[in-house]
Amino acid sequence: MSFPATNKADSIRHFLTLTDINRHEFNTLIQRAIALKTIQRNGEIYEPLKNKVLAMIFEKSSTRTRVSFETGMTQFGGHALFLSPRDTQLGRGEPVEDSARVLSSMVDCIMVRTFDHHKAELLAKYSSVPVINGLTDDVHPCQLLADMQTYAEQRGNIQGKTVTWVGDGNNMCHSYMHAAKILDFKLNIACPPGFEPAARFTEECKDNIHITHDALTACENSDLIVTDVWASMGQEEEQKIREQAFADFQVTGKHMQVANKAALFMHCLPAHRGEEVAHDVIDGNQSVVWQEAENRLHAQKALLEFLLVG
Repeated sequence: MSFPATNKADSIRHFLTLTDINRHEFNTLIQRAIALKTIQRNGEIYEPLKNKVLAMIFEKSSTRTRVSFETGMTQFGGHALFLSPRDTQLGRGEPVEDSARVLSSMVDCIMVRTFDHHKAELLAKYSSVPVINGLTDDVHPCQLLADMQTYAEQRGNIQGKTVTWVGDGNNMCHSYMHAAKILDFKLNIACPPGFEPAARFTEECKDNIHITHDALTACENSDLIVTDVWASMGQEEEQKIREQAFADFQVTGKHMQVANKAALFMHCLPAHRGEEVAHDVIDGNQSVVWQEAENRLHAQKALLEFLLVG
């Protein structure tokens, strides 16, 4: 029996980058996540995905991504399957296209957390169900849903505000660039020379970003300061080199002091205190990292509902 070139229906919505949604949809997801958080905290039973199954492909390990998606599906009355490279034929060289066709014939949604962004794109191309990017080396869109929900809860609309990214021009930075373009805020990116975001993202988002190598100046009058680890997953062998390159890019109390008085601090976690962020910042009263982490659950529930229910 031969398979068609693709099983993907025209109506299928995927979430591979933030650019897969528009501003109205982004803001709607934020407000829906806040509402779903209230429903869950009130102990109400709401199961729009009863008997639905989410396949979760993990080629990169995770705490927050796995727990949030698995818990979200359970709370929605559905089920989540954890699939590591040891658990699938992908780990033995099966083409992504074939795995996409087979998995999507049995489940209702696929979440993938992997290295190569092209693998997520291939899954989506040959899947007959929605595919969600749980993280790739290019972008981390699910984290931005949670971050923007957190800002909305704490400070309201982020449109017109100033956000400063301090550190590596990595996948998180790229997704912040997309968020700045879609939600219309200013993004300062403070990074060491040679660690700037990828050129294609810079060009795509050029009207909303400013790249500098001076972290303290970049933080002046900011409404939100964000950072991430200096060496991401897969870059551990570069740790010592990066510690030297990023020595002046630790977010400290000085950076928070030059920001606006009501400025917040975020970090997608896990964090290395004493490296990219000082202890007194991440554990201080301007830090909302724990609310941000919890909101991965609520934001992704809103996303699942959006993709599978409408």
